[in-house]
Amino acid sequence: MERTLTQKVLEPHLVVGKYMPGKEIGIRIDQTLTQDATGTMCYLQLEAMGIPKVKTELSVSYVDHNTIQAGFENPDDHKYLQTIAAKYGIIYSRAGNGICHQVHLERFAKPGKTLLGSDSHTPTAGGIGMVAIGAGGLDVAVAMAGGPFYLTCPKVIRINLTGKLQPWVSAKDVILKVLEIFGTKGNVGCVFEYTGDGVKTLTVPERATITNMGAECGVTFSIFPSDEVTRSFLKAQAREMDWIPLFPDEGAEYYKEVEINLSELVPLIACPHSPGNIKKVEEVAGLPVDQVCIGSCTNSSYRDLMIVAEMLDGKQCHPDVSFVIAPGSRQVLRMLAENGVLDKLIAAGARIAECACGFCIGNSQAPRSNGISLRTSNRNFLGRCGTKSAQVYLVSPETAAAAVITGKITDPRSLDLPYPEIKMPGQFLIDDSMFLPPSPEPEKIEIYRGPNIGEPPVNDPMPEKIDGVVTIKVGDEITTDHIIPAGSRMKYRSNVPKYAEFVFEVLDPDFHKRAEAYKEQGKHNIIVGGLSYGQGSSREHAAICPMYLGVKAVIAKSFERIHAANLVNFGIAPLLFKHEADYAEIDQGDELEIPDIRQKIANGEDITVVNKTKGKTFMVTYQLSERQKEILLAGGTLSYMKSKA
Repeated sequence: MERTLTQKVLEPHLVVGKYMPGKEIGIRIDQTLTQDATGTMCYLQLEAMGIPKVKTELSVSYVDHNTIQAGFENPDDHKYLQTIAAKYGIIYSRAGNGICHQVHLERFAKPGKTLLGSDSHTPTAGGIGMVAIGAGGLDVAVAMAGGPFYLTCPKVIRINLTGKLQPWVSAKDVILKVLEIFGTKGNVGCVFEYTGDGVKTLTVPERATITNMGAECGVTFSIFPSDEVTRSFLKAQAREMDWIPLFPDEGAEYYKEVEINLSELVPLIACPHSPGNIKKVEEVAGLPVDQVCIGSCTNSSYRDLMIVAEMLDGKQCHPDVSFVIAPGSRQVLRMLAENGVLDKLIAAGARIAECACGFCIGNSQAPRSNGISLRTSNRNFLGRCGTKSAQVYLVSPETAAAAVITGKITDPRSLDLPYPEIKMPGQFLIDDSMFLPPSPEPEKIEIYRGPNIGEPPVNDPMPEKIDGVVTIKVGDEITTDHIIPAGSRMKYRSNVPKYAEFVFEVLDPDFHKRAEAYKEQGKHNIIVGGLSYGQGSSREHAAICPMYLGVKAVIAKSFERIHAANLVNFGIAPLLFKHEADYAEIDQGDELEIPDIRQKIANGEDITVVNKTKGKTFMVTYQLSERQKEILLAGGTLSYMKSKA
């Protein structure tokens, strides 16, 4: 039987179940990555599992998110991460080495292997032919401990690329077109598999830009074939031995097929406040711009920054524009310094930020009040940039550079400039000195714990009934940034009681006070949401912190994959309205009772919810495997593992 590329990679990694789309499977994970914003809790959970050393082929701990050291919290946590890596057999990538996805693509990603990362943009490595999946930190800890990663065997959507990108149109415009077609919701349980003659016209970094932002569509991962272009990239990284050819079979059957002619694409832009709010750049051209930020794990490769530098060569940044560049890796930064291109960027007025996530997660470069910011990053959620009143637009490096010159949103095709032709290097600069290997004497390593680090909270078993209050009611497409903010708040990631004070801060700053008050009264907290609840980051604190505040259930019209799994991992029931119209009948402050919830879930039965305030009832259901039911009833994965032990 002809197989898709997805099937060819997943089948040899199956340890639980069979390859049947829609059914739960467990796969062996070859590699893991963490970053410091989610990794600290991940490693605290790994410690709690009591294993002496990770059991993966490769695990890497990156420091790239919370590199701003304004206070003791971040440097303390970095020291914890360094010592835990040395003791447990993990490679440690020091702050300044670069953004995890960019660096992993350069130095570790392998075609045909599996990668699990505690960051939702882990699918970036799909650009090299790898099954790379974002997950909550607890799932990554389980994988490092040698356990399988469970997922729904995906439905494979074929995106067939034809033609070739025209001048001033880039890979960012390809994925924005994909977002225009598929949107940011309704794609849970699917993957994107890219095929067609257009694939060979794209470099590996361009492919990685496309797979990176597949996360915004909600798919489990995206993947490209491993071809001669892949081989050339790995050879230039001195890793040709890691290459294998990998293609789908001719005649493989797909769940759905879409064709995109690269030759017909034009510069696109994602308007506030969603990556799915797509327009042509020419439709919004002329809007004055206050800030341009180029970088992030989506667009900070050598090719991306080279093209920006060539566009800006001999020009000056518009006086009304604050312009910052964040190279994706130390490799990229050093190569730009050695070939003189970095000087072109500095001469044009660029502020050079360190090789880190920085502005993308809102811990630096916040725009002015009501400012217009053009960014090459992947998310423009409300308030994520650090300024709630700002308007953030997502664009390609070409469109971003055009705005640096003109001071307004500009279709780069309208510039009187020759299109820069950037060739991929035959040899990248290889310097792995900022990777610290594990200690050869782990027994001598003492793990450093600063005062900001606490124990990972463990939930109680699911009660026989939930008797609670609708502490907040929210609308559609609520992201994990809405639930628990990134930016400067993330320094409390290992201090759950403190971090919990900021749950739903961007929507309702008083949420945590109400939740704590209800908890003290012996009431459970219940969240009511709309469609696509839990979009965005894999940040498991969006489940941990509500759990700490006594949230026992989230009732929504639909959930996104990673967040739904995180809720189960921490003992919060992800319940679905059986009839979406019932959503309108509930108000914040309503008292709800969910009787016999343990018994109903154990028996696989729909559940009746009593709205005691309104004197009405409505039905909810759930999408849980038998394994997830056991975990949920135990109070979450850590409670479940302890009960099994």
